[in-house]
Amino acid sequence: MRRVLTFPLTLLALLGCTFLFMKIAPIDPTLAVTGEKASEAARLAAAQTLGLDQPWPVQFARHLGRVMTGDLGVSTLSGQDVLSDLALAFPATIELALAATLIGFGIGLPLGVAGAYWRGRWPDHLARLVALLGHSVPVFWLGLMALYIFYAALGWMPGPGRISFYLEGLAPRISGFILLDSLLAGRLDIASDALAHLVLPALTLGLFTSALFARTSRALMLDALGQDFILTARAKGLSEGRVVFGHALRASAAPLATTLALALCSLLEGSVLTETVFSWPGLGSYMTGALMAADMAAILGGTILIGLVVAGLNLLADMMQRRLDPRTA
Repeated sequence: MRRVLTFPLTLLALLGCTFLFMKIAPIDPTLAVTGEKASEAARLAAAQTLGLDQPWPVQFARHLGRVMTGDLGVSTLSGQDVLSDLALAFPATIELALAATLIGFGIGLPLGVAGAYWRGRWPDHLARLVALLGHSVPVFWLGLMALYIFYAALGWMPGPGRISFYLEGLAPRISGFILLDSLLAGRLDIASDALAHLVLPALTLGLFTSALFARTSRALMLDALGQDFILTARAKGLSEGRVVFGHALRASAAPLATTLALALCSLLEGSVLTETVFSWPGLGSYMTGALMAADMAAILGGTILIGLVVAGLNLLADMMQRRLDPRTA
């Protein structure tokens, strides 16, 4: 309950930081209204219209009121409401981040468990090698190599983008997730094409994320396998499968759940390079374009959205840990 009650304070601090960033950034918001060749009088009139001539506390109160009502401003890059732009871009990022998290968890967890159980043998060396490569190889280089090998050289996978251009707009937009929307519409051709486009970027981020899960699960399992309750379980004659999965892995469930939530946070906020390499129309690509165009409304709107999601996932991770491990309550 204390964590839930501090959530609004976290959001208030986030809004305060975004407002401060907007004020200290070397970008004049009146230029988006008047243009660069406008006179000084026109800029002063635009500043009065936007409320920029008011004291900072008054401006922050107005900023807070607009955000609370869902008004994030208008993007100068697209000419649309920032909230509408985010509703189009964010599902693509969620789709990519969820797929990459599942791949990373599916690869990293078995490697970490096997490395801890066969410590010092080849499964352990493989787990540590994957962890080392995942943290050492730049994700943009891995994405470029994947495109070069599987798309340009071998032709096994489709090129960049979220879907082939001749299928764009054919599936009705229901949730914003192309895979789900195409399946709901019964368009298996669109679903298979979207899945094929998802494979390479999801594998690129998934291999990067698997290093985190392999390292974390190995350390947690090594600690759990050395505890007294494992010796007791083996003394009772339990099978190794029940000892490893029923006791050691279960004891590591709480920190693994936290790692899973935090990995999803990092993918949602850090997939900019992957989205750029694969021309994935997600939040990272949207904010990169907004940054290049000095679109303050879009930058701040994306920052607020990411902050909301990260704060929510951190709260969820904390609640999951307390649920799985009552000792932390």
